[in-house]
Amino acid sequence: MESGSPSILQPREGQTAGPIVPSPKGKGTAQIKRPVRSKRDSLRSYLKGIVGLSEVYDLKGVFLSDRTWLQVKSCPVPFFLQDPTFIRSRLELYEELKKQSDALLCTRASIHSQMIQITLPDGKVTGGQAWKTTPYQVAVDLSQGVADSVIIARVNGELWDLDRPMEGDSTLELLTFENEDAQAVYWHSSAHILGEAMENYYGGCLCYGPPIENGFYYDMHMENRGVSSTELCTLENICKSIIKEKQPFERLEVRKEDLLEMFKYNKFKCRILNEKIHTPTTTNSSTYWEGKSNMETLQRIYGISFPEAKMMKEWEKFQEEAKKRDHRKIGKEQELFFFHDLSPGSCFFLPRGAFIYNTLVDFIKEEYQRRNFMEVVSPNIYNSKLWETSGHWQHYSENMFSFEAEKEVFALKPMNCPGHCLMFAHRPRSWREMPLRLADFGVLHRNELSGTLSGLVRVRRFQQDDAHLFCTMEQIEEEMKGCLHFLQSVYARFGFTFQLHLSTRPNNFLGEKEIWDQAEKQLQNSLDDFGEPWKLNPGDGAFYGPKIDITIKDAIGRYHQCATIQLDFQLPVRFNLTYVGKDGNDKTRPVIIHRAILGSVERMMAILAENYSGKWPFWLSPRQVMVLPVGPTCEEYAQQVREASEAGLMADVDLDQSCTLNKKIRNAQLAQYNFIFVVGEKEKAGNAINVRTRDNKIHGEISVPLALEKLWKLKASRTLHAEEEF
Repeated sequence: MESGSPSILQPREGQTAGPIVPSPKGKGTAQIKRPVRSKRDSLRSYLKGIVGLSEVYDLKGVFLSDRTWLQVKSCPVPFFLQDPTFIRSRLELYEELKKQSDALLCTRASIHSQMIQITLPDGKVTGGQAWKTTPYQVAVDLSQGVADSVIIARVNGELWDLDRPMEGDSTLELLTFENEDAQAVYWHSSAHILGEAMENYYGGCLCYGPPIENGFYYDMHMENRGVSSTELCTLENICKSIIKEKQPFERLEVRKEDLLEMFKYNKFKCRILNEKIHTPTTTNSSTYWEGKSNMETLQRIYGISFPEAKMMKEWEKFQEEAKKRDHRKIGKEQELFFFHDLSPGSCFFLPRGAFIYNTLVDFIKEEYQRRNFMEVVSPNIYNSKLWETSGHWQHYSENMFSFEAEKEVFALKPMNCPGHCLMFAHRPRSWREMPLRLADFGVLHRNELSGTLSGLVRVRRFQQDDAHLFCTMEQIEEEMKGCLHFLQSVYARFGFTFQLHLSTRPNNFLGEKEIWDQAEKQLQNSLDDFGEPWKLNPGDGAFYGPKIDITIKDAIGRYHQCATIQLDFQLPVRFNLTYVGKDGNDKTRPVIIHRAILGSVERMMAILAENYSGKWPFWLSPRQVMVLPVGPTCEEYAQQVREASEAGLMADVDLDQSCTLNKKIRNAQLAQYNFIFVVGEKEKAGNAINVRTRDNKIHGEISVPLALEKLWKLKASRTLHAEEEF
């Protein structure tokens, strides 16, 4: 619940700022939740407002205009707060409900209180009392330093508020800001501080304020106005004033009816309550936010917060580095690609960008030949009946481009798997054909909302190194090993390290438990044999099969999920896929393994551009060789060297006579040409070149044939250090 006060200058004790979440304890209740307290009485937070200019959002909370980032520094601007009457009414009802809740808690404590055992991660066991002892009290008993640094607790595997009493024997973890779950809680709390500031300043209706990967945001509906960048300083100061008040974050379970009464002034919160409270989850689902253009527009403000000022400075430094590496900036500077309003979300790859794109695809195709994958070409357009069979039409049709032709509905494919199922089913199959590995670089289209489009990272038209492996249950382990070695080989060429997570059977799984158990065991065996560390994510698998999640780490420490290895037991059932087994049973079901290494080629290209900061390794580089003549008499020879170099290499020649040789060398280095060939009269006479690199390493004079032979070998080896190895 977003709290507010009649005036920040006259704080009210006991205000609340927790989010509304559905209750896991019953269908008719919800929780007003105090997500975090980093100290006993306050959330220490250094807030930095970040917002786009003239940003307008639909109800899905997405951009309808290009993103323009502003970082707002603190400034001594006086502020005058509005006093929405709904805040007072809401607080009065809250106080009444809080008294009822406190009385109920006291009753439970008096009736059910008993000695309990609390087990810490190191195995130490401490005592406590049911319905009285809180995680914060345990933290204080350990040390005040621990208590000051803890953000949230985890009790019996469930995130648990620090002041919420434990109800029985418990395992207890005390999570600090370094933990991802704790960061999410901290930023969720920060979002509600921002929400209180926005509510008091603008008087509008708050909509949604979740934590995100790096920070948080809040959406607000305001009649006939937007958010100005000049107001961010004021909002930041209000947030700091709220923090100084040390308002407590409190947890309260109430009935849905009471919440609807509390938020009756806010149609957005009421929609959330009516849509969400009947479910037992607290996910940030977008099922309610439809993103329709005829819905109300929202204003969004982004923020970031940290427990310590030094963390903010580190974050600011990181943001500056990330800004320098932005693939959109690199793409423009290096003339790799661009986007146009006449085809939003569909990239125009210029010649040098197309070279990188095709080099990535060719790399995977070579690996396919080595690993016995069979490449196929499948249609782009399918009748909607196919998607009804696969289940995508029921759950994904809004994200598909569809149209009517001859009274039938068709759609551009957003994924390849249903088409590959048709390929498997077009004739009888035998166990002797298994595993059948089908690979497809078909063009995919997904109708992403315009506001979510972001360079090459989120597009509407893209290609994947998509493959589907049809295999028997007994072959899962070996196929998984093959997939793991495949991705290891590819990522090594890029210089990426990666993390592995096994996601197992969720509560809503489909199929037989025994089949899931057998498959999960084979996945565990394949990971153990692979030899790399891996972690278990219990219950995080898809409803149709367990999976291995792979995240790669880039040069500045960011993690990206690109590769997918997903088992699927349900698609073979939906398409009635069968093969003749060894026992002669012609109704044996195959298992499908969905597998991608690059993922979207477009997104991988963005990740690589930012990872290398535009300094492409030689084999991927769109500017591999620049030939520089010393003077006009060597220009013809320079052209000949360039033409010889063009056989398998991206080579250019600079014949601009207005620049000095040193200037040309510097220009080539700044343009990230891996190798620079300088040719003068001496080199011309000996059919040679003088070689240096973009980092100004001088290799000296070498014959043209030998230099080209070395470069071709370096390119074929896909080394990351061609300039040093030359």
